Amino acid sequence: MADVTIHSLKALAIFKTLFEAGTASQAARTLGITQSGVSRSLAQLEENLGIQLFLREKNRLLATPEARELYDEILRLMGNIEELRHSVLALKEFGTSRLRIAVIPGLSFGFVPKLVASLLEENRQFSISLDMMSSHEVQLAVESSHADIGFVTLPVTSRVLRVEPWFTTEAVCLLPHGHPLAEQVCVDVQDLRGQHLVISNQPSISTNPLLELTSRHRVQIAGKTEANIGTITALVANHVGITVMNPITARDQLVPHDGLVMRPFSPAMTFSFGLVYRDNWKQARALDFLRQRGRALLEGYDAEYQGR
Repeated sequence: MADVTIHSLKALAIFKTLFEAGTASQAARTLGITQSGVSRSLAQLEENLGIQLFLREKNRLLATPEARELYDEILRLMGNIEELRHSVLALKEFGTSRLRIAVIPGLSFGFVPKLVASLLEENRQFSISLDMMSSHEVQLAVESSHADIGFVTLPVTSRVLRVEPWFTTEAVCLLPHGHPLAEQVCVDVQDLRGQHLVISNQPSISTNPLLELTSRHRVQIAGKTEANIGTITALVANHVGITVMNPITARDQLVPHDGLVMRPFSPAMTFSFGLVYRDNWKQARALDFLRQRGRALLEGYDAEYQGR
């Protein structure tokens, strides 16, 4: 096949219309050209391709199997062109047309999905991938360029990434309605004595901050249930035990569990979160947008917590 030129692209466009119209006369009316112009373009395209696209029988055009395959290829090409148009629009607005986000489980149930939704509200042409993984895995994904930005638990040390602290929260205690501790204004670590705790899975139990706290204060618990962070609130709602967790994760999971109450916890257990990205992303407009919406979103969480 000869090199693709503007003339061959025009011929392919005329062929597409002819294939859909079924007759040269209808194609000519659709395109606003003469019927002889359609026929001439078809003959030149067939010569250029070296294949017959239509059988001519008694002034009728019957599409060949080759014509059907070419038509399907043209449709795919048009789809790619439309995707390219969308990408250009996203590039103009945010400096990128795709965003690969890696995020820790604690921010995956509401906070980051809400940020993604806000981004897509501004430009539906954005292509986004969202992967949930541990904080260490998030860091590795961004360092290796498998992700563009990552939401991590701080502190994080990296020689190749920019680490941007976002916010720090203080842990709250979640209890089922009717639990004796639910009557208290604040739950203290000493109140956990004799309680069954629901805690998140950790590579090592010794790294769990709640168990470290109870051990440091010589608080003997009744037992513990380890679970994926996404199931902890459901376990508490079903009276398996009580838990202490960061309020962002708690807020994102409380909607389906009205049988839960949230109480302040002392002494303060802090959770810090941040954003990591490579140096070439520092000026990305998408990051500025996420920062702005992230601040507004955090204010909403604070207001909701104060309301409780």
